[in-house]
Amino acid sequence: MSVLTALTQALTSGSVEVVDLTAPLSSETPLLELPPELGQTQRFELEEISRYDDRGPAWYWNNFRTGEHTGTHFDAPNHWVTGKDLADIDSVPVSAFVAPAVVLDVTQEVAKDPGFLIERQHLDAFQAEHGAFPEGGWLLCRTGWSARVTQEDMVNNTETGPTSPGMSAECARWVAEESPLQGIGVETVGTDAGAAHSFDPAFPCHSFLLGAGKYGLAQLQNLDRLPATGAVVVASPLRIVGGSGSPARVLALVER
Repeated sequence: MSVLTALTQALTSGSVEVVDLTAPLSSETPLLELPPELGQTQRFELEEISRYDDRGPAWYWNNFRTGEHTGTHFDAPNHWVTGKDLADIDSVPVSAFVAPAVVLDVTQEVAKDPGFLIERQHLDAFQAEHGAFPEGGWLLCRTGWSARVTQEDMVNNTETGPTSPGMSAECARWVAEESPLQGIGVETVGTDAGAAHSFDPAFPCHSFLLGAGKYGLAQLQNLDRLPATGAVVVASPLRIVGGSGSPARVLALVER
């Protein structure tokens, strides 16, 4: 039996489950918030063209407008200044869109500290228990943050500014420069911690990973339905010529 035949049979039988990791995309989808003097991403909007009426009697369709980094999205290297001469979203090799994944669970730590930072020691402990990270794989950071579905709760502004979990600068540097991983995936609105504007360098996940030609996935859901190892992620962005990223439908294949 061929590998693809075995896969399709496993999907049909349910022995391989398809888990949707994608947040719903609507006008209520939380957005990245930047200081008001900077350019802002566009909230998702639908504009009806026709709906079985005199504008089109037999069909329903819409125009839509949004930012490349709205909702569940894929960051290409050229999204950040450190990767400005590297791949745009149209140039990311399609092999990157189907890759193995591991899931690091820090939900208990984040429940106690919403600004919790993943450090290199957490990655070392994971590998000691589960084995080495997969070559060309994703590190998905399960924080429980996807339970926050409103703009206010997702950004979580406190007296010190946006407060959400993420990686320390040193941890991000190691993933970018020394690990075999192709990128990270997070439940938060962007790949960096809420306080990352004050890190050195600022926004280190963006700076280090994208500068190393790696990738980011943001605003994922349902990571609690994935095993620590063994899942395969299918992350399919739009092929936007010259784009810095794209909303994506992100799925995981999981053996049951």
